[in-house]
Amino acid sequence: MYIFLSAVAALIVGYIVYGTIVENIFGINKQAKTPAVARCDNVDYMVLPTWRVFLIQFLNIAGLGPVFGAILGALYGPCALLWIVLGSIFAGGVHDYMAGMISVKHDGESLVPLIEKYLGAKVKALFLVFMIFFLLLLGSVFAMSPAQMLANLSHTPFVWWIIAIFGYYFLATLLPIDKIIGKLYPLFALLLLIVSVSLMVMLFVQGKEFYPNLNLSNQHPKDLPIFPLMFVTIACGAISGFHATQSPLMARCLANEKYGRPIFYGAMITEGLVALIWATLGMSFYGGSVGLNQVIVQSGPGGVVSDVAKGYLGTIGGVLAVLSVVLLSITSGDTAFRSARLTIGDYWQKENKSLKKRLLISATVLSGGIAMSFFDLTTIWVYFGFANQLLATVTLWMATFYLHKNQKCFWLTLIPAGFMTSVCTTYIFYDKIGFGLPFNVSVIIGVTVAILLPVIFWIKHRTWGAK
Repeated sequence: MYIFLSAVAALIVGYIVYGTIVENIFGINKQAKTPAVARCDNVDYMVLPTWRVFLIQFLNIAGLGPVFGAILGALYGPCALLWIVLGSIFAGGVHDYMAGMISVKHDGESLVPLIEKYLGAKVKALFLVFMIFFLLLLGSVFAMSPAQMLANLSHTPFVWWIIAIFGYYFLATLLPIDKIIGKLYPLFALLLLIVSVSLMVMLFVQGKEFYPNLNLSNQHPKDLPIFPLMFVTIACGAISGFHATQSPLMARCLANEKYGRPIFYGAMITEGLVALIWATLGMSFYGGSVGLNQVIVQSGPGGVVSDVAKGYLGTIGGVLAVLSVVLLSITSGDTAFRSARLTIGDYWQKENKSLKKRLLISATVLSGGIAMSFFDLTTIWVYFGFANQLLATVTLWMATFYLHKNQKCFWLTLIPAGFMTSVCTTYIFYDKIGFGLPFNVSVIIGVTVAILLPVIFWIKHRTWGAK
C-alpha cells in the first residue's frame, strides 16, 4: 500500500517540480496569440475550454497502453512501477510537452513538418510514410481490440462491431473537433478515471496484498529480459510516440501558452497514474506474475480487465469497466485517423476547412485502416510496440535540435533521447521481428549507438557554437 501511495506522490511532485522546470526551460509567452486564436477555422483550429482540452488530450493519448501495456508490464514485477513513475516524469511528460508546445510555436503544425524543420528535408519523406503507416496501424489496433471485447460481451458477430466502429471513425475524423470530440470525450475521460480510481479503492477496502513479491528482480514467467522489452511493452504509461501525433491536435485548441504544462505534461502524468493503477491491479489480483500470465495466455489483457472489474465491482461495475476500456481504445483510434488526415493535409498544404478535401483524405486513410484490420491482431501489436517507441525517440531528437537552435538547455531531451535510442536499437537487433541476434550482442550494439549519437550531436553542437 505504502509503495503505491509513494509512487502516486512521486508523480504529483514530478508534475509540480519537474514540470515547472520543463516549462521554464522551454520558455512560454503568455501574451502571444496561440494558433487557436490566430488561425481559427472552426474545424481544427478553435479555442476550447481548458478543462475540456485537458480531458480530450488525456483520452486521446491513453488508448489501450496504460491498461493493456501496464497489465503486460506487470509480468515483470514491481520494477514496472519504477519505469512508469520515472518514465512519466523524465521522459513521457517531457516528450508530450515538447511535442505540443513546439507545435504551438509553429502555428499548430503536425509532427512531419516539425521533423523537416529540425531534422532536415531528407528525413521528411521517409518519416511521412512511416508516420501514416503507424497511424493507420494504430487506428486498426484500436478498432480490432474493442470490437473483439464488445463481441464477447454481447455475443454478437465481430464484423458487426468493426463496421460500426469504422463508421464512427469516419464521422469523428471528418467533423469539426467541437462536434463529437469536444462534447463527448471529456465525459469518456471522466468515466475512465472514475472506474480506475474505483478499482483502486476496492483494492484498499478488501485489504489484498498490493505486491505479493515485493522486489525489483525480474519476475517474468518466461524470463524475458527487462531491458529492452519492458520499456517497449509499457509505452503509453511512461513514454509513447503516439502522443506526439496527438499533442498537435490540442495545440490547435489552446487558449494560452500557460496552459501547456497542465494539458500536455499533466495529461501524461495522469496517464501514468492510470498505468500505475492497472499494473498494481495486475500484480495483486492474481497473487503474482504466474497467475497473471495464465489468464493473459488464455484470454489476453482484455480477460484480465474483465476479471478484475467483475471481481472488485460486481457484474454491473464490471461491464462499465470493460466499456470504459472499449471507449478508451475507440477514442484514441479515431484521433489517430484524424491525425493522419491532418498530417496528409499539412504535407500537401491542403485547406482542411474545405469539406470536400477533408472527405477525400478521410476516406483514403480509413480505407487503409480497414484493410489493416484483416491482419492478425497479435502480429500487428508486436510491430506497433516498436514503431511507437521509435516515434518517441525521433520526437525527442527533434525537440533536442529545437532547444539547441533556440539556445536552451537541450540536455532536457538529449538524455531521454539517448536512453530511448538504446531501447529501440537493442530491441530491433534482439527481437524476432528484427535481426534476432543474441541478447548480449544486441545490448552492446544498442548502448554503443546510444552513446555515439549524443557524442556526434555534441561535436556538431560545438562546431555550430564556434560558427
